[in-house]
Amino acid sequence: MTYKTKGTCSTQIDLDVVDGLIRNVKFTNGCNGNLQGISKLVEGMKAEEAIEKLRGIKCGFKNTSCPDQLSYAIEQAMNN
Repeated sequence: MTYKTKGTCSTQIDLDVVDGLIRNVKFTNGCNGNLQGISKLVEGMKAEEAIEKLRGIKCGFKNTSCPDQLSYAIEQAMNN
């Protein structure tokens, strides 16, 4: 599934949710090292748990962040 981010340096998140678990997270653009780390940390995590941990994180003065946008991408993947 592909999610187009809003308000972040990353422009897109690709991921799968299989049997409630997060798989194959890949960010396009953004802070490469940090986003690779986040991707590895959530790999295999329960989707609901990741949403709970990531939702609401802000980046500087922005109202969102790449982790926050990932929570929305996960939620969308669960609903598809």
